[in-house]
Amino acid sequence: MLELIISLVAGAIGGNAVGMAAPKLSLGTLGNSISGIVGGGLGGQILSMLGAGGVAAAAGGGADIGSIIGSLASGGVGGGVIMAVIGVVKNMMAK
Repeated sequence: MLELIISLVAGAIGGNAVGMAAPKLSLGTLGNSISGIVGGGLGGQILSMLGAGGVAAAAGGGADIGSIIGSLASGGVGGGVIMAVIGVVKNMMAK
């Protein structure tokens, strides 16, 4: 549960970071946060399916530093990627 929460928060941060770095793709603060949260959740789930979540849970209940860093990385990257994809699609539909 802790890994999911960390992934969601990191996703929101990642989505907003990409929104600041690429203003043409930005969806606004709320849009960036929501798409980042979705992307962070997906990124965390994909990492768990690839086996990293199971290793972390077996190592110490999922609260060790490795699993936290993995959740931060996967959530942040996932949030940024999904926000960017949605921004590109929004811009393509506006033309």
